[in-house]
Amino acid sequence: MEVLTVTLNPALDREIYIDNFEINKLHRLRSLERTRMSPGGKGINVSIALAKLGIPSIAMGILGGYVGRVVLEELRKIDKRITTNFVHIDGETRENIAIIDEVNDTITEINGPGPVVSKEDVDHFLRRYRMSLSRANCVVISGSIPIGVDEGIYAQLSGMAKERNVCVFMEATNALLTKAIKQNCPDVVKPDLRGEQVVLDQKLEEFEDYVEAAEEIINYGAKLAVLSYKIKNDIVATKEGVWLISMTVPLEESHLLGSGDAYVAGMVYHALRKKWDLLEMAKFGFSAAVAVTRRKSKEMPSIEDIEAERNSFTVERVK
Repeated sequence: MEVLTVTLNPALDREIYIDNFEINKLHRLRSLERTRMSPGGKGINVSIALAKLGIPSIAMGILGGYVGRVVLEELRKIDKRITTNFVHIDGETRENIAIIDEVNDTITEINGPGPVVSKEDVDHFLRRYRMSLSRANCVVISGSIPIGVDEGIYAQLSGMAKERNVCVFMEATNALLTKAIKQNCPDVVKPDLRGEQVVLDQKLEEFEDYVEAAEEIINYGAKLAVLSYKIKNDIVATKEGVWLISMTVPLEESHLLGSGDAYVAGMVYHALRKKWDLLEMAKFGFSAAVAVTRRKSKEMPSIEDIEAERNSFTVERVK
């Protein structure tokens, strides 16, 4: 097995399409095609995306209750390339709701907190994770953590992987990412900036702030750092320099759901199937993210569709 994905806080994702969505108003769906349910959580999404690209993975994490059983059953139906190795607990796995308004080009997301997880459950997961690392070339650690899990868990997971020379890709919010970067820096770092523009506890406001944050991540030991800049662009940094990837074609922001996970999956695919060229990995990931926005669902596009987006952006060295 080449890839191990970690989703400590999985979800049952519900996508609802409502044109001209308004709060404090009754909305009726006139077609079943306007709603979709699927297993979710960032690591799970990466496993699903990699399967579409022909790469097998082990999906790990913590599932609980009736919703957790639904997530597991639906995930197993998707592709035989996905092997599951979840710890099961008594609490209830969360549900996430995304309301997509294609008329106004908006996404409104409501994400549940997840179950309360005990130390015993975390220890159980860590034992499984340690054993599974022996079967992986790289691990993807991404998303939020449920209640009861220490914020230092991602630093611990990254350290365990690096001890075994397993490459680590990580996408997470500031609190989880900061501890990991400072203690056991992942190889590829993609901060989750959807909620707040904060990296390494520093607020990002000006373009220079993003560049400096990317450079600082590299200085801590990352090989590649990717920071989303004003939604349609990315700051990419390696030890060789910093680049700005910019969209040159229109982007439908209401179709951004799943684009970040496609980005990570694209980078993993390029590293495993093409070559370990950091800038090219980022460009391929960017192409994958753009290709996702061409459709309504968060489904991973084909290799051909990803390659077709190579002319949708420019790459400019900024440092």
